[in-house]
Formats: sequence, structure tokens, C-alpha cells
Amino acid sequence: MGPELLISILVFGGTVLAALGIVMYTAQRRGHREIIDKVKHAGIKEEIPITSEEPGAKTIGGELRGHVVRIASTLGERVKPKKQEDISHMQKTFLQAGIRAQNAVVLFFGAKILCAIILLAAFVLLRIFLLYRMLPLQVMLVSIAVAVFGFYLPDIWLKIRTANRKDKITRGFPDALDLLVVCVEAGMGLDAAINRVAEEISLSNKILSDELKVLNLELRAGKPRRDALQDLAVRTGLEDVSSLVTLLIQTDKFGTSIARALRVHSDSMRTARFQRAEELAAKLPVKLLIPLIFFIFPSLFVVIIGPAGIRIAKAFKGVF
Repeated sequence: MGPELLISILVFGGTVLAALGIVMYTAQRRGHREIIDKVKHAGIKEEIPITSEEPGAKTIGGELRGHVVRIASTLGERVKPKKQEDISHMQKTFLQAGIRAQNAVVLFFGAKILCAIILLAAFVLLRIFLLYRMLPLQVMLVSIAVAVFGFYLPDIWLKIRTANRKDKITRGFPDALDLLVVCVEAGMGLDAAINRVAEEISLSNKILSDELKVLNLELRAGKPRRDALQDLAVRTGLEDVSSLVTLLIQTDKFGTSIARALRVHSDSMRTARFQRAEELAAKLPVKLLIPLIFFIFPSLFVVIIGPAGIRIAKAFKGVF
């Protein structure tokens, strides 16, 4: 390894590290600004517009989005499931992903067809201008693979969105349960305690706060508490929320102390969170093994063995 190659490797590594540092700093600053904006607008109530017209409907981007939505709706009406059970299952999945639009099923299946068509058209253009030497059989196989990938791309996005949402709810649920215990033990009713907890955690966990607010609105609208709590468990799709819902329904049915039951459940939730943290800590050495081998060890070898290698190369330069 010559000095020029070593210098090139070091410059490349330094550039990569600098780029990663800039990206991480930008993400940290963006998160800091989002927290400040949440704190500034914490007391401002956002009004829901009565009309269905979007703010950017008259701009070029709004018109383009409207055309795409209309095309996706047309395609989705033709390929959406015909059975009501399948539609109900899809709506339940969308609720767990935080999507509450009425036409979500139609738009989702339309997006599947649209993504398949767009990716296939992009591959055809790439084939015409760049990959013109591909064999017909290869073109056919790649076209099928690209179309299938485009068709299932919205499913992948939906699973990722649902998993991220469940993870955020899981992280904030023990703290919300502790606040609920404090409110109930202070003498508040269960409905008022849920409303208070939803307001308090709106800055730290907006998703869980919205779910509790929906629960509170259903209770205010006169929906039975049992049904409203079961709907909460369905919308979140989490075992922790389901166990809490079962506990509240049983305490309401048998007339036992809600504060005592919540205290016991909160202690168990805190223990479960501690066990999950221990599990993640136990998995950390195994996860660090790959970056340690491929990124950290080569850098150490370059720093430690590099100068010696340069001296050895200079010493044997005249011999060979």
C-alpha cells in the first residue's frame, strides 16, 4: 500500500465522517426546533376546517396531488376487495397506522396499482435509453419483478408506519399509566383522569395523546365505556393497551378499586419496561460486532500499522 493510496483512504474516511456529522447535527437541530415549536404552540387549539378544500389546492402542487388522488381513487375502485370482511380488516390496519380517512382503502389499492405502473414505466424508459443490450428474457423477468415490487411497496410502507406508531405508543404508555394512577389516586374520575393525561403527554407523545383524546370524545358522546375502551385497544393493536382495557372493564364490572388496580398494573408495566431495556442491552454487543469488524477495526489497523507499512515500503524500495 503506497502513501498516495493511504492518504486517499484517510481523506475518503474523513469526508464520510464529516458528512455523517453534518447529517446528525442537522437532525438534532431539527428535533430541537420541533420541540420548541410544540412548546410554543401547546396552548393553541387547531381548528379543523369545515370545507374539504385543502390549503394548497390552487397551487401547482395541489392540483397535481388532486389529479394523482383522483387517478388512484379510480384505480382503487376497480381493484378493491369486494368482501366487507376484507375491507373491515384493512380499515382496522389503517386505524393502527393512524390513518382515519374514509376512502383510505380505495386510495391504498389505487396507490398499489399506480406504483406498479410508475416503476414499470421507469424501467421501460431505462431499458430504452441505457439498458438496450438486455436480452428479451431478462427484460421480461425484470419487468415482472419491478411491477410486483411496486405493487407491494405500499404494503411495506404501511407495515413500517404501523410498527413505528406502535413503538412510539409502547414507549410512552408506561409514563401515561403512571400519570393516570396519580390522577385517579388524587380523587379524579376515570374519564377526567384520561382527559388530563391526554393533555399532559401531548408534547412528549402526540400519538398516544391523540388516541386518549379520541377515547375521551367517544365517552363524551355517550358511547359506553366498555365499547370505547375496546375501540382504543383495536386502534392501537398493542398487548399492553389490551391488558389495561381488560383491567378497566373488569374493575368497572365488579366494582373494585380502580386506583389499586391501576397501581398494580403500573408496577407490572414498569417492570416489563425495565426487562425490555435489559433485553436490548443484552443484544447490543452482538449488534455492534458487524460495525466493529467492518468499520472500526480497519480504521485502527490503518492508524497503527499504516506508518510502519510506509517505513517498510521505503526501506525495501531500493532493494526491489
